[in-house]
Amino acid sequence: MRNFKGWIVTSAATGINLILGVLYIWSIMSKALVSELGWTSTEASLPYTVCTVAFAIVMVFAGKLQDEKGARLISSFGGILLGGGLLLSGLTRDPLIMVLTFGILGGAGIGFCYAATTPSAVKWFPPEKKGLISGIVVSGVGFAAVYISPLTNSLLESYGISKAFLYLGIGAFVILIAFSQLLFDAPGGYSKKAASAANENQAPKPEGKKEYGWKEMLKTNGFYKLWIMYAFTSSAGLMIIGHIASIAKNQAQWENGYLLVVLLAIFNTLGRIVGGFVSDRLGHTNTMRIVFLLQAVNMAFFSQYSSSGTLAIGVAIVGLCYGALFSVFPAATAELYGIKNLGVNYGLVFTAWGFGGVIGPLLAARILDSTGSYNASYIVSAVLLIIAGAITFMLKTYKQGKSAISA
Repeated sequence: MRNFKGWIVTSAATGINLILGVLYIWSIMSKALVSELGWTSTEASLPYTVCTVAFAIVMVFAGKLQDEKGARLISSFGGILLGGGLLLSGLTRDPLIMVLTFGILGGAGIGFCYAATTPSAVKWFPPEKKGLISGIVVSGVGFAAVYISPLTNSLLESYGISKAFLYLGIGAFVILIAFSQLLFDAPGGYSKKAASAANENQAPKPEGKKEYGWKEMLKTNGFYKLWIMYAFTSSAGLMIIGHIASIAKNQAQWENGYLLVVLLAIFNTLGRIVGGFVSDRLGHTNTMRIVFLLQAVNMAFFSQYSSSGTLAIGVAIVGLCYGALFSVFPAATAELYGIKNLGVNYGLVFTAWGFGGVIGPLLAARILDSTGSYNASYIVSAVLLIIAGAITFMLKTYKQGKSAISA
């Protein structure tokens, strides 16, 4: 079989990402923390919020480290952090300690592993296969909740919250360390450009386009427009991901909200593919407008979803729009700032996703604790999405021979 070792690395990287999707089952854990340990919704949301921030911040540095130290070492280190963080979470009942164990240790572990997966795989393939290989690898994260959600629900029902964390931690530790050993270094004949790609669905470099370093990028208005849009739009998806099990119980009196986590994961994965497909044909700016508007309308009506069927439709739309973000924002970053420094450039843009993990889930938790419902948080999300849509009309598009973002 041609490039057998390359496909081994791709399979291992996808397997690692299938474990990293543990982040997407937090709504199930959060529900158990409230019911079993008596935490408030805000306390139960905080570890998840901190985890998304730690993940996003670590992504800025982890990509550079894996280039220097190798994907195997960086991913193994991430596996130790994530597995250890989950294990330690099973030993505490204190919300602040779990912020450290799951939030900081777990989030950092996810960041280190995630930064090592796509680069190690694409190093084995020529540039024209970069999109295919990247798509295969990153789909693991979105699809992970399909199996992790029912598994976690079963563990919670059989053993309770503490042992569920322990068993998930042991599994993550063993599997991540094992798969990390299969991230073999590619021989020198493969494309270095492909090897340095640490992000999802990156766009090809436009001819004659200036390549921006990260310091140059931070001096442009375009970066801050992208950052605000990414933060505002990702917050809606992250809010639903972090609370869907509780939302199902609160709005539809449905105890099987973990099934909605599975549905969201499927459409999250589909959205990454559809978003890239549509963006290739309509351009990333037009695709953003469609996605933002659809999600804004969905959020505006989310409080009316009072049955399992209507919640399923709403969650499917959330997953589709949220997944599309992972296609359009790397493409937009590449178009505006070039491909050469895309790893660090998109890493900085990606910190907005971490901020979205603060303003979405935590705001929803505080509103729930204060009012007893999520209704106001949906309206806030809809407004943020509309603002993001308005910003797209201020985002310049690259034209041959001109700087897209000088103003």
